[in-house]
Amino acid sequence: MSISADATRPAASPAPVIFDLDGTLVDSEPNYYEAGRGVLARYGVTDFTWEDHTRFIGIGTRETLETLKREYGIDAPLDELLAGKNRAYLELARAHTEVFPEMRAFVERLHTAGHPLAVASGSSRSAIETVLAATGLDAWLPVLVSAEEVAQGKPAPDVFLEAARRLGAAPETCVVLEDAPPGAEAARRAGMRCVAVPYVPETVADPAFGSAGLFLPGGQKEFTAEAAYRWVTKDGNEGRRDRGDER
Repeated sequence: MSISADATRPAASPAPVIFDLDGTLVDSEPNYYEAGRGVLARYGVTDFTWEDHTRFIGIGTRETLETLKREYGIDAPLDELLAGKNRAYLELARAHTEVFPEMRAFVERLHTAGHPLAVASGSSRSAIETVLAATGLDAWLPVLVSAEEVAQGKPAPDVFLEAARRLGAAPETCVVLEDAPPGAEAARRAGMRCVAVPYVPETVADPAFGSAGLFLPGGQKEFTAEAAYRWVTKDGNEGRRDRGDER
């Protein structure tokens, strides 16, 4: 009896999957907006709107506050602003953080199938840990990387490359889940495949999403754990770009 080459080929290891946190796994942006608005108000900025906040979705907290401090001429140390926003955010996050249901199902399915999993976020480590613990996601996502722990935040690839290092994985074997253009660009620079699930509808046409292998322009309402899992695990999808229309 002959044995085919395919039968003797070692089975591929489950692909490592790295999740952005805010706007991808959880709908934490309303909490970040309220925390930022409250901190700015204490320094005389009372007209900060949700539309203003959406400019910074996908950007790390420190980088966001650096820009706001400069734009509004706030005469306070950056670390003071950062500490104030983090305190306010953690209080809100502990009280309520919503997990996108299909994302939770996706994480659970990946975990059950043995995929190495990580979170790589622009939030502080304390914020990441608080959100994961409050939502129960910490049971499946043991590896965390904050932008505070690397040289540069997104769109630089540092957080994703560090996550891959901690997972013991080659970057090109990893898949990233992202909701914002800076994150999709960071995944591209890291040499990783990307599933893009835009949080802000106005960003759908952003060129940074052009490198995503699986692009879901409808955002979370279009995302399903089943379709995402099929895409992550199917053979020969390197280099392909799907719009996620097939369920």
